[in-house]
Amino acid sequence: MMSKRPLVSVVDDDESVRESLPDLLREFGYSAKAFSSAEEFLASGYDEKTQCLIADIAMPGMSGPELQSELKRRERRVPMIFITAHGLERVRADLMEQGAVACLPKPFSDQALLEALNAGFGMNLRP
Repeated sequence: MMSKRPLVSVVDDDESVRESLPDLLREFGYSAKAFSSAEEFLASGYDEKTQCLIADIAMPGMSGPELQSELKRRERRVPMIFITAHGLERVRADLMEQGAVACLPKPFSDQALLEALNAGFGMNLRP
């Protein structure tokens, strides 16, 4: 049975993020799927089903910004929220300029994530 809840995919090489973030997203009322790499996400077919994407900026292999470029190349317009453990202001500014919904520094609050999701979906959802 397919869920009617919007699907948010998480792409992060950090296992603890992949385990905890989907639980939080489900608490917010979303469906959630986690991937350990951009390549895994792209190969999964979930790029067609994902309605919002949360991706780490720095990952082995394809980075979050490279994933954003690849999705644009594939003409997949999905709202992207970037998360990072690095305070790279220039990179964050570039990502926002390229159309990212938000760029959240780790650790981020539940409220900051919810606000970014609301912006990505263009609606005001409450947990």
